[in-house]
Amino acid sequence: MWNKKSWVLSSALLLGLAGCSTSPSDESGSSNDEASGDQVAVNIYQGKVEFKEQFEELAAAYEAENPDVNISVETVGGGSDYAGTLKAKFASGDEPTIYTIAGQVDIDQYSERLADLSDTEAAGLALEGTLDGVTKDEKVLGMPVNLEGYGLIYNKKVFEEAGVDAGAIQTMADLRAAAEAIDSKKDDLGLDAVFALAAKEKWVPGNHGSNVFLAPEFNNDPFVTYEAKEVAFEYGAEFKEYLDLQNEYSVQPVNNLDYSQQVEELFSTGRVAIIQQGNWIYPTVEGMDPELAESGIGIMPIPVNGEVNMPVGVPSYYAVNQKADEEQQQAAKDFIDWMYTSDTGKEAVLSEFKFIPAYEGYDAEGIADPLSKEIYQFSQDGNTSAWVFPNYPVGWSDQLGAELQKYFAGEATWEEAISSMQAEWAKARQ
Repeated sequence: MWNKKSWVLSSALLLGLAGCSTSPSDESGSSNDEASGDQVAVNIYQGKVEFKEQFEELAAAYEAENPDVNISVETVGGGSDYAGTLKAKFASGDEPTIYTIAGQVDIDQYSERLADLSDTEAAGLALEGTLDGVTKDEKVLGMPVNLEGYGLIYNKKVFEEAGVDAGAIQTMADLRAAAEAIDSKKDDLGLDAVFALAAKEKWVPGNHGSNVFLAPEFNNDPFVTYEAKEVAFEYGAEFKEYLDLQNEYSVQPVNNLDYSQQVEELFSTGRVAIIQQGNWIYPTVEGMDPELAESGIGIMPIPVNGEVNMPVGVPSYYAVNQKADEEQQQAAKDFIDWMYTSDTGKEAVLSEFKFIPAYEGYDAEGIADPLSKEIYQFSQDGNTSAWVFPNYPVGWSDQLGAELQKYFAGEATWEEAISSMQAEWAKARQ
């Protein structure tokens, strides 16, 4: 069983973003009013589309056990901006009961709508360090959704046939050599290209990509990131090299490639060998090619200055709306507790959601997919880096993603893009 002694993770490691978005939004949400009859309405607004159907099925199972509760789930992700749409919902008065937040920036924005979850059973079972990023004034303001990691996901068969050893890739030069080797045989391997750089999704290079190269600048500490008055891009040359390499050997044009095309149309069908993504893509790959998902894919860290550490963290936290009435707040807390502590919920978390749990009481052997197993092993070995991007200035990563799109399109030089983003960071932190 997992327990606090078996996996102690630092707060710096575990602050994190609502990780990863994927496909079009579901429009099934409703207002935060009481449900019909004597039912209590719990409306959930979340951005993890990769387990949308499984989450809805779990909510239905909870309703079956608790007929006095009516749960509606609205999922937004992929091409939609979860953070922006959440703000719009609050502004319109159509407020969810449960929603997801990331790091300190979100706590600042939604401080008046964050109920204290300290009294929940799940809070008492959260792995050590996982609540540090959402604890303020001794109040627990969010419950970890899960643990996630990301890097370069690759096709093992392609690597083997190209004579490339993923474990030997320790530097950016190694990664380039691997890309060149695969590219030289791409016709025989049935590839369209080596990479699929999904630059249409600003979060791919702007959040996750930049995090790898900014985390060491901020000492792998989200709190240092949050307090930083400026960004130097100390590893900007390496960041440029990484993006240039992907762009050079990617399906084109990269600014037109979205998440669905990257993961479903290109990687899951064997048309590209490498993509930058995380373990959250596993259910999608499994749905398209179970054999590829089970034994044909691996994940490796993005090398930075000779270091190969996997970025691992809590991608998002479930928050309960303090503005909801007390009955709704209690029903929301009860659902979160049930999801992470009941036998039904725990089975879904491991087997259906394919999560790496952030709570005690789970059998580590039950981690369902090979990507999550590899990420778990990196964590056990201490070869991880922090998720600092949730504590960038509000909106900065989207701006960075847009500037990088200009760079890819030849509409801005690298120096212009970086200089612009340095100015925006300083302006936001004045």
